[in-house]
Amino acid sequence: MLLLAMTTKLLAEIALLALVGRWVLLAWIGRLAPGSNARSNAVLWLFDTLCRPVVRAAGWIAPGWVPQALHPLVAGCVLAVVWLAATFGKIALCVDMGVQACL
Repeated sequence: MLLLAMTTKLLAEIALLALVGRWVLLAWIGRLAPGSNARSNAVLWLFDTLCRPVVRAAGWIAPGWVPQALHPLVAGCVLAVVWLAATFGKIALCVDMGVQACL
């Protein structure tokens, strides 16, 4: 169970960091080079590739009245909840097993 909690937490962290990096990079490119083609950026392509499965899943979860432009925000909120649940689960398992078993 500890391995499941740690793996879930790790995958949520990777996806969350990719979403945050995507948002920061899009804002940075839009601020420094307005009107440029941001989609030709290789790092942005990598972030989009990492985030695409989570954003699609958020599109299935989100109600129909939520615009598609907000699906990454929904994905970020869902990932934050998953990360918190995995973190609390890991803490509970480590307290039950003993802290030395979790190191």
